[in-house]
Amino acid sequence: MKQSRNDAIFQLCDNVLMALIIIVMIYPIYFTIIASISEPIHVAMGEITFYPKGFTLEAYRNAFRERSIWLGYRNTIFYTAAGTTWNLFLTLPTAYVLSKKTLKGRTAISWYFIFTMYFTGGLIPTYLQVKNVGLLNSPLTLVILGGISIYNVIVTRIYYQTSIPGELYEAAKVDGCSDFGQFFKIALPLSAPIIAVMTLFYAVDHWNDYFTALIYISSSRLYPLQLVLRNILILSQIALETLESTASNEEILALTRRAYMAEAMKYALIFIASAPMLIEYPFVQKHFVKGIMIGSLKG
Repeated sequence: MKQSRNDAIFQLCDNVLMALIIIVMIYPIYFTIIASISEPIHVAMGEITFYPKGFTLEAYRNAFRERSIWLGYRNTIFYTAAGTTWNLFLTLPTAYVLSKKTLKGRTAISWYFIFTMYFTGGLIPTYLQVKNVGLLNSPLTLVILGGISIYNVIVTRIYYQTSIPGELYEAAKVDGCSDFGQFFKIALPLSAPIIAVMTLFYAVDHWNDYFTALIYISSSRLYPLQLVLRNILILSQIALETLESTASNEEILALTRRAYMAEAMKYALIFIASAPMLIEYPFVQKHFVKGIMIGSLKG
């Protein structure tokens, strides 16, 4: 069918706009990669734009020599795996129960949960509570805190309400299946899409989280990768500031090289830290899109 002139113009503008959006989203990743494999001096001087200059993997070699990076990687993998499991353990049953129309006081409970999305106790009371229960400077802090997201509970609840027919539960109940049996034998097996979406949401949150560790963790051996990366960036800035005030030529040369290498390592570390999430996303992308559509429905 032949398009009208207006439709053709709209299609062209739409394609151009989408292409620009894709470029804006992809370029930061592309720049991170080319900066991480370029000579440190070119990176520090801001000469990298569209292609690498002076190809080298020295930034990656130096990054992998840092014991703190491997330790941070190990810690972050543990925090992400354990934390995501804990999040799903709390979110899925909560959403399932709230999806039941027979639950007494369901509306009041839902509004109580929603209230906590907008009003919290604040950082200082939370810190004191964490300290009082003995979780300060403990790896469990990064696993347990933020155990449930109310937004994720709402999305999951809508999934249960709109994607699983109530007749299945009624038929199971007639056959003598308990509420626990309905959850484990009906709801969970049919929840693969929403479980994939929630896993992605929670895993990304845990993987990128550094603020929680910054507040509650003081031991460097417990630092997650993101906090290790932050400390390296701070050291890079300190090296640059020291470079401006030093007087010795030998010190200037040493600090210059260190500052330039730290600048290149910054991009190598960003890519190293981002790679697992970039690899994971394509496998859950179709479920992710479905989860977003579910969240757009009224529950």
